Amino acid sequence: MLRKGEKDTMAVHVIDEANRCLNCKNPMCQKGCPIHTAIPAVIKTFKEGNLHEAGQMLFHNNPMSLICSLVCNHEKQCEGNCVLGRKGQPVHISSIENYISDTMFERLNIECEPKNGKKVAVIGAGPAGITIAILLTKKGYDVTIFDSRDKIGGVLQYGIPEFRLPKTILERYKKKLLSLGIKIRPHTTIGGALEIKDMFRDGYQSIFIGTGVWRPKTLGVKGESLGHVHFAIDYLANPAAFELGNRVAIIGVGNSAMDVARTAIRHGSHDVTMYARGLKSDASEHEAAYAKLDGARFEFAKEIVEINDDGPVFRNVIFNEEGERVGEAEELEQVCADSVIVSISQGPKDKLVSTTEGLKASEKGLLVTNQFGETTHPGIFAAGDVVLGAKTVVAATAYSKVVAEAMDVYMQNKG
Repeated sequence: MLRKGEKDTMAVHVIDEANRCLNCKNPMCQKGCPIHTAIPAVIKTFKEGNLHEAGQMLFHNNPMSLICSLVCNHEKQCEGNCVLGRKGQPVHISSIENYISDTMFERLNIECEPKNGKKVAVIGAGPAGITIAILLTKKGYDVTIFDSRDKIGGVLQYGIPEFRLPKTILERYKKKLLSLGIKIRPHTTIGGALEIKDMFRDGYQSIFIGTGVWRPKTLGVKGESLGHVHFAIDYLANPAAFELGNRVAIIGVGNSAMDVARTAIRHGSHDVTMYARGLKSDASEHEAAYAKLDGARFEFAKEIVEINDDGPVFRNVIFNEEGERVGEAEELEQVCADSVIVSISQGPKDKLVSTTEGLKASEKGLLVTNQFGETTHPGIFAAGDVVLGAKTVVAATAYSKVVAEAMDVYMQNKG
């Protein structure tokens, strides 16, 4: 929590950043934003002192604006495309967006059309599900969110550490959803006691699936079932349940691996190393820099061969001067570690597909949809990671805006 005066000081810094904005006629920052936030217009409105209108603009374009301001990869999106960044520091758009969204969230005026008597089911309370629920409620639909866990947020709640995304923000979102009349059913797995056919039976006009990707991808090497081996998505869901020891080896160097490393260090593991078979990290530069600052180490050109009771076993990968893989060393390297965490992405679970006739998935298990999120089953739509694979919050939100419009059209035509 900010102490008295801290927020005012931050506001001054944000105002300074806003004053640096050139209000470009051809805003590259807006083009670099996956959801095309009207950044110069928002900053101009903010500078004119109309904080409420600026907050409305952000939320209307992106209901997840408050969260995206914290977790987006800004260096490759809005800020990475700011013209001031070509010769100096870009405008810190994320700080401006966060200040506006955080300050105005409870005061937002969300106008909803009169109830039209039609019910919508949203399966999954992650970024995509929350976005769909808000947008369709605004259009007059009676929305119920179903989630298998006890709290809303999906990957925001169980996959992003507290130090990157305070969970109090998700509680604020829950209150906002409830204030709009959206119903939430926690601890309810669709594909278990309840199936999709039961929802259609009970009068839901259409169903949205935004269940995310919760099945860890495996390395396929010997030793993954050993007691000191864990998967990143499981660890991040509840780090306090794990006793990792001091030496931790993480297989993978993406953003999720950075979260694992920084979380493990915060929970008492002081010898944390991430391993990759390539020569560079897939994580954002900022996240990698923070991980190094926290004390995590990186090892590249390491091919995992197996995991034994002592830790992972690697083989060095050989690259030429152009960075092309040309071979691998014969010798094996034993790394001693108290725990090994596998962090190489996730895939979807298959309960919904296996219990719903006509609902098809790809070879990777992702739901098959058209560009409007329509699945192979009439009346069922999908978006987010369960369609795109493990992507970003803003990508899920942007796609969900398109799907919400398609669902509205479908239900209007059906009516």
